[in-house]
Amino acid sequence: MSSDKTAVKHGAGPAGPATDFYPMFIDGEWVGARGGASLAIVDPATEQLVAHAASGGVDEARAAVEAARRAFDEGPWPRMTAAERAALLRAAAEQVRRRADALARLETLQMGKLLADSLYDMSDVAYCLEYAASLATTHLGQQTTTVSPPAFGLVVREPVGVVVGITPWNFPLLLGAWKFASALAAGNVVIVKPASVSPLTTLEMARIFSEVGLPKGVFQVVVGPGGTVGDYFCTSPLVDMVTLTGSLEVGVHIMRQAASTVKKVGLELGGKSPNIVFADADFEAALQGALFGAFANSGQVCCAGSRLILERPIYAEFTAALKQRAEAIAVGPGLDAASEMGPLVSRDQVETTERYVEIGLGEGARLLCGGRRIDRPGYYFEPTIFVDVDNGMRVAQEEIFGPVLVVIPFDTEEQAVALANDTIYGLAGGVWTRDGAKAMRVAQAVRAGTVYVNTYNWSPIELPWGGYKQSGLGRELGNFGMDEFTEAKSVIIDTSGQPLGMYTT
Repeated sequence: MSSDKTAVKHGAGPAGPATDFYPMFIDGEWVGARGGASLAIVDPATEQLVAHAASGGVDEARAAVEAARRAFDEGPWPRMTAAERAALLRAAAEQVRRRADALARLETLQMGKLLADSLYDMSDVAYCLEYAASLATTHLGQQTTTVSPPAFGLVVREPVGVVVGITPWNFPLLLGAWKFASALAAGNVVIVKPASVSPLTTLEMARIFSEVGLPKGVFQVVVGPGGTVGDYFCTSPLVDMVTLTGSLEVGVHIMRQAASTVKKVGLELGGKSPNIVFADADFEAALQGALFGAFANSGQVCCAGSRLILERPIYAEFTAALKQRAEAIAVGPGLDAASEMGPLVSRDQVETTERYVEIGLGEGARLLCGGRRIDRPGYYFEPTIFVDVDNGMRVAQEEIFGPVLVVIPFDTEEQAVALANDTIYGLAGGVWTRDGAKAMRVAQAVRAGTVYVNTYNWSPIELPWGGYKQSGLGRELGNFGMDEFTEAKSVIIDTSGQPLGMYTT
């Protein structure tokens, strides 16, 4: 593995030239890949080169795992006081806030999202670190007294060890922070494998952690293909946990790979989330919620409200308003303040969305609006709405991850709940009504990890996030996120002062 002293140039990255090169960060050093393999990072808005990033393989993955193992087994990080770890996390959060404009611009350049959204993400990244820092000093174990035999019991929370976070491209740094903030606060060491199309802000996060003084090997970034780098992490006996945010298919593969060493696995997978609008809802609020649920981040959101389940008395009026508003959405570059929806992340994602439009039409659904890529440089696709949709259609059951909304009518509350739960997924859902009792009934009946009432598409850092059914395993964020990255150890102390009374003769 070759050493590369140029690293990510100070002051370069988002404001620098298109020839910037981003090495990986392994064992406290900026390194290139053996053989010099690299990736071209492309701006989805223009299809122009943003930067190159080193692309590693098994050699780099092995080096990172061995460094992480040393850092956890022999290094200072797990042995620091919680207050010391918290101070470093807060220092990193301060740097994220200080560099938020540059980081947000870089996020938009590599992924395409609106700059305002990227700025919001950077604020959330900083808050993830601050919140995890507060939990580091307050999220403690518990104590209890057992009944028989008399004993004093302690439940101690200890770090899992070496944690690998495999992160997605739709919220590149933020969804990484959902993992590494809690994991680091709990005393783990972390290796992040970011998505290959959008690794740059994660590499900048490595720079920040290095600058504030995290010990070497505690936070590392390895960029490379899932089939080699990801599989090595999943099968290595030196890795204690793998946590993924990604597709159902990748999640199933990771579970299979990780089973060989029975390591802990956390999975936040896909969704086909129902957004239920009752006739008594605030019409304008529900209309905005339906549009934002479907088209925020160009539909590239795991909890997107991509199934609008709409009560029949308002079906005609609501779909007419949806069409008018969707056709007026300004689609353009994320760096243009006038844009209301940016491009998709890649040409592949555009082609996937096109294919699903063809599938929907073939199944008998009708396009209310959209359905085509926009003819200009960049990976743009029209906001798309299908009506005349049956919940059994593929466009109503499969995650598209593009700006495609399907609308399904219902007549009764019971039918709405049945439609909402008729899916293999269970990540999120929404309920729009002025009737508080009905809102609570439906929110409890929908089988999903998060249910929004009269709002949609945001994730408070203080609350747990994760899915039912095939939307995943485990939870991130809140106290639950700390639990996810710890092991519970029972310490049992006999208080009787007497021997066990066994084998006395």
